[in-house]
Amino acid sequence: MSGDRPTLPPVRLNSEAELARDALAAPLFTRAVRLARWAGPGTRVGVGGELADEQLPAAAAELGLGADEDGAALASEAWRLAVDTGLVDIEPADDEDDGSDGSGDGAEDGEESEGTAAPGENLALITSGSPQEILALWLDGLETVHADAIAPQFDDFADLVGDDGEIDFGKLEWDPEAEAEFLDGVLGNLYLLTVTETGAQDAPVPLPALAASMIVPDDMGEPTDDVLEQVSEAMMRLDDQFSLLEPIGLVEYHPVDEALMAEEAENAEEHGGQGRPVDDEDVSRYGMVRLTPLGLYGIRARMLDAGVDAPAVGELADKDAGALLDALARFPEGAARAETVLWLDGREPAAAAAELLSAARGEDSGAPLRRLHCQQALSLVADGAAEHEVREVLDDAQLGGLARVWLAERGAADVPAPPESMIFWLAIDTLAAQLDADGEVEELQGLVEGLTGQHSGFFDAAWRVEHPATADVLEAMGRLHPDRKAAKDARKAAFKARSRA
Repeated sequence: MSGDRPTLPPVRLNSEAELARDALAAPLFTRAVRLARWAGPGTRVGVGGELADEQLPAAAAELGLGADEDGAALASEAWRLAVDTGLVDIEPADDEDDGSDGSGDGAEDGEESEGTAAPGENLALITSGSPQEILALWLDGLETVHADAIAPQFDDFADLVGDDGEIDFGKLEWDPEAEAEFLDGVLGNLYLLTVTETGAQDAPVPLPALAASMIVPDDMGEPTDDVLEQVSEAMMRLDDQFSLLEPIGLVEYHPVDEALMAEEAENAEEHGGQGRPVDDEDVSRYGMVRLTPLGLYGIRARMLDAGVDAPAVGELADKDAGALLDALARFPEGAARAETVLWLDGREPAAAAAELLSAARGEDSGAPLRRLHCQQALSLVADGAAEHEVREVLDDAQLGGLARVWLAERGAADVPAPPESMIFWLAIDTLAAQLDADGEVEELQGLVEGLTGQHSGFFDAAWRVEHPATADVLEAMGRLHPDRKAAKDARKAAFKARSRA
């Protein structure tokens, strides 16, 4: 009976203020901001906006990095992020500027400068921008780092130069769309492994498991040597990619142990190309990765841009009760409760109860589950605050049973006994909701047994209930009831209900 469910559970995100603080503290973002403040008229850049080579030592020194190759690489990476996020503006060089203005910061003798740099308009947002503006800058930076992570790798640039002196990109054998799809798939799987009913899972994920999730078919038993080799290659590529993604604050990453890789290569050579299986005791040496709270936000933002339904707890707080109850049908129990609490917090209890009850009415296929979530939501309203509104629907054919249950649970006085027709209607409605929620088989069986045990001749009366789901519910009871005679009676009742309809 259930409809399609989203593949992604709702995520609980930190507040935007907390996430913005995390973004500003990300090492790569911090370095980009420092270089943006350092940039000035004497800062020379190349045709693509990159720092001129002679500027790299000064940029590295500004960041407190060494003057070696690693320091220059980190400074160059931070500069690119500053340019791509608008923290730095590039100003083209004057055609008459020969790069020898005497400042000492220009291009080398005989070399023309392509332009200069200056602090960009977005730099002011670092100190005066809202959390949303800070996060928007960080997401732009994430796109830059993501592009770097899927960029091709090669050992010798000269190998790419053709006979005509031009770069032959065909030699890279690089498919940017396939590379992006693979990395996004890995990040999506990491997101799924991180998000749980009760919140974010803090345990890091082994790199081999992530690589295997993208390569090993679900129906494969023992992976073949070819598949294992593909997993190993993917692990090493992911090792490089996560090392790039960590400084922007997306992940916390413990890289692959290089000594272990040497051991694996030696072991494979000794055993005819076959390496040993991953030892559980060594699993951390193969790389471990965990999404940060900022990473959860970033991956979700990318998925939303790609059109993926990635709900977050709290985004329904300003929606009406109908939108809330419809959405809760897709939420796990813990997330549904948290979402409901946030929705109720911003409303006056009596008005919220009236709105929930009104939204719970209906004869469409989703109505039973809406009524179930309405009852659960009302249980979170303070005792007495909604009693008047609940009593108002005691005579309502669809809500009267729900109202009586709510009042009885609170020990309210003067609760009228329900008519028999309402008892059976509520039983059908409750089962329809549980079936639509894809409840556990054992729980459903217990509910079915309980209903038939409490009411003798249940099926003789149930098939007459004026409920859109009567026949479907009775058929399900026929499948679920452990007693063969009762199951047969349920199927007969379902046939009668369909015949009457």
